[in-house]
Amino acid sequence: MNTEKGPVQVEVTFAGDEISSVRMLQQPNHPQTTAAVPQLIAETLQAQSADIDTVSGATITTDGYKESLQAAIDAKG
Repeated sequence: MNTEKGPVQVEVTFAGDEISSVRMLQQPNHPQTTAAVPQLIAETLQAQSADIDTVSGATITTDGYKESLQAAIDAKG
C-alpha cells in the first residue's frame, strides 16, 4: 500500500483462523510511524481483524496498515 508518507506493507501469520503474528515489511521512515507500529500490531492481535483504532499522529500510516492488513486477511480467504 503506497501512502503519501511512503509504502506500508504487512505480513500476517495465521494459526488456523486466528492471527498469530503481524510483521511490518515496509513502513515510512518517520518517528511517529516507528512509535505507532507496536500499538497497531498489539491492537490487531487483540481485535483479530483490521477493525482497529487509528493511532493519533500516525493517521496516514494507520490507514495504509489497515488496508494492507485487510488485503492479507482477505487473501487468506
